Amino acid sequence: MFRVIETFSGIGSQAKALTRIGKPFEIKNTADWDINAILAYCMIHKGKIDIDKYKNVSEEDIEIFLGKCTLSLDGKKPMSKSSFKRLSLELKRGLYSAIKETKNLVSITDVKGEDIPENIDLFTYSFPCQDLSLCGCWHGNKSGIARDAHNRSGMLWEVERILLEMNEMGKELPRFLLMENVTNILSKPHAADFGDWKATLENLGYYNKIYRLNAQNFGIPQKRERAYMISILCKNNAETIEQVEKYFEEHNLEKDEATHLKQRDLRLKDILCLDYDNVPQYKEDTPSRRKIWEDNELLYDGKEVNDIIVNTVTTKQDRNPNSGLIIYKNWARGKTKWRYLTPRECFKLMGFDESDFDRIISDNPMVTKNRHLYSTEKLIKLAGNSIVVDVLEAIFRQIMDINGKILGERK
Repeated sequence: MFRVIETFSGIGSQAKALTRIGKPFEIKNTADWDINAILAYCMIHKGKIDIDKYKNVSEEDIEIFLGKCTLSLDGKKPMSKSSFKRLSLELKRGLYSAIKETKNLVSITDVKGEDIPENIDLFTYSFPCQDLSLCGCWHGNKSGIARDAHNRSGMLWEVERILLEMNEMGKELPRFLLMENVTNILSKPHAADFGDWKATLENLGYYNKIYRLNAQNFGIPQKRERAYMISILCKNNAETIEQVEKYFEEHNLEKDEATHLKQRDLRLKDILCLDYDNVPQYKEDTPSRRKIWEDNELLYDGKEVNDIIVNTVTTKQDRNPNSGLIIYKNWARGKTKWRYLTPRECFKLMGFDESDFDRIISDNPMVTKNRHLYSTEKLIKLAGNSIVVDVLEAIFRQIMDINGKILGERK
């Protein structure tokens, strides 16, 4: 059984990819503090949230349990006490159930080395990219992953703390670590800080392999290049390191010939949902939106799909640039005659199935009497913050291959 810890777990791209591979695995723990992601992960991977399963837990005990968790409403900052009090009892019960069902350790800042079980095969960490991205740099944010920046991307050093605590306790470190982030982490401005992180891992006995991989080479029609680092616990054994290096030389996912590893080959026409009546409302035709119309690619002209590779799916489609625009025949008077990608389409472009999306919207919890938790904007954000499942699938196949052929699978 391949044992996994998913930190910064989001909606569970890692679990989805491992499921697709079809080999036995177990998610021992997840870790995410965003209540939107916590509930969505549970719905996708565990089915409808069964609050009746915990009906014998009192309202007071639920309040105490959740009150000890560092939760967030937006994934950016901790939820205030007043905001927590305003959450409905039904939503709090749903959160309690989801955290229990997914074994969620919640905020990475609260996770300790002692919380990580023994004999973990894979530990994944896709920490926030906002302070590393080019967009952040354009807005004057150049703090990156500096140790003293105390920003969201600095959550990387919480992973270091956990591993060091495990090591000090004499606990066996995870066999494999997998990092995912924007490729800007590999750029010159962040070289020293990223070098510091790699050196920490090497001192702990890990061998690091870095990939720059684009989703369009793995069967998904999206231009989404990300940096991935696979860290393998070779314990400074020269023979093991030599075998691992040889493996990556012979199985390099960055090479063109490696694209035969893709399990699917989706086209844009497989992604767009053009027969759905329930699409987002069109925006008023403002100067800024006329600029969006002028600057972005037309994915569908009302008659046929332009089978292209779309731009990166980000956390927001109502922006310039975005992933592309679609002519809609039933546009209303006084509105623009086009729409953005829908949340459903964004989920599919991240490698998820429509059934995954359906599980979320069919059980969309109420926040207040008249408002559901998941708006169009929140659903698109969940997709944009995720990782392309098909890329992870190729990486995990390599990890499992190395685990079996070089390290030797645990019994």
